Amino acid sequence: MKKDYSHIREATANDLDEIQTIYNEAILNTTAIYEYDPFDSAYIHEWWNQRITNNWPVIVAVCEEKVVGFATYGTFRARTAYRTTCEHSVYVLENQRGKGLGKTLLQSIVTAARNNGVHVLIGGIDADNQLSIALHESEGFTIAGHLHEVAYKFDRWLDLVFMEKKL
Repeated sequence: MKKDYSHIREATANDLDEIQTIYNEAILNTTAIYEYDPFDSAYIHEWWNQRITNNWPVIVAVCEEKVVGFATYGTFRARTAYRTTCEHSVYVLENQRGKGLGKTLLQSIVTAARNNGVHVLIGGIDADNQLSIALHESEGFTIAGHLHEVAYKFDRWLDLVFMEKKL
């Protein structure tokens, strides 16, 4: 498969506007994120500061000098005993989906998590998103749970699947 992006790299603060655009496209048009309202700049900057403070990576995919996807991880649950379990996210702009970019970003965030001492990565995926579920399975994630009708978006109830990978 031909790659339509030039490279994968660690994000910088200069990427935040494009990350915000990617997040907001997913919020407004998909069930990849169970949120209704687009994130404003203040939210994105607080999100970024949390990642910097906690040493959580943000990895971006760049095409023609534009960020077209990103992956990150953060707290799964706030209690100390969960500190080596993290929840990851992978988002790709709509016009870049289906080109292998999600797989590359997922592989990159798994590698970063392993290198940073994360023991388990968790992904929360909309149960109807069979492409994401299949992608995660292809990278060694297994379904750990299926929560029924836990969110409501686009005038319907949504199921959430948790997938896990021990690193």
